[in-house]
Amino acid sequence: MSLSKSLSIFFSLFITLCFGLAHAARFDITNNCPFTVWAGAKPGGGRQLNRGQTWNLDVNAGTTQARIWPRTGCSFDGSGRGRCQTGDCGGLLQCQGYGAAPNTLAEFALNQPNNLDYFDISLVDGFNVAMEFGPTSNGCTTRSRRCTADINGQCPSALRADGGCNNPCTVFKTNEYCCNSGSCQPTDYSRFFKARCPDAYSYPQDDPTSLVTCPGGTNYKVVFCP
Repeated sequence: MSLSKSLSIFFSLFITLCFGLAHAARFDITNNCPFTVWAGAKPGGGRQLNRGQTWNLDVNAGTTQARIWPRTGCSFDGSGRGRCQTGDCGGLLQCQGYGAAPNTLAEFALNQPNNLDYFDISLVDGFNVAMEFGPTSNGCTTRSRRCTADINGQCPSALRADGGCNNPCTVFKTNEYCCNSGSCQPTDYSRFFKARCPDAYSYPQDDPTSLVTCPGGTNYKVVFCP
């Protein structure tokens, strides 16, 4: 391969990379809890956050099916392997997949049709840590989503888990709760979550009251224990 062709490929890749970074969204993930939280992110990996620490995560434009979540009760060795009591992602500090229930979710998809970002807080995988998720730039006037109730302390006995509160789909695995096919309706369990965190998804088809948008290019904050 000639030098000129190599340089041409290099600069093409450089320009592509710069374009992607210029349009990436910044997520400032802050732990305000009085205990350590290990943030998980897909894409993004993971990071230990002691009280008051922030992880600045850049996510590429066009990213879909993304989420950020808190992990608690974690222990990792020098190679980044271990486990978490809640939100564990395959025993890895640097998550490659999603976390195990129960965990409170900040979900998002960037630069979707009409150049809109979609975001929400979801309790479809249960709850472990209180959360706030909202925009910080770009003139987006959508208010932050919040879920700050004592769900762990008030969790129904059938849904209780060490360090968190399960969603009923995790426990019962029936279509009534999981909405695997067709339409489904709220249940007594989903109403328990919705009454305490009206901003959040309480069951999989809770879009009208839970999913919100901002213009593409907006930056965001995720706060644990706001």
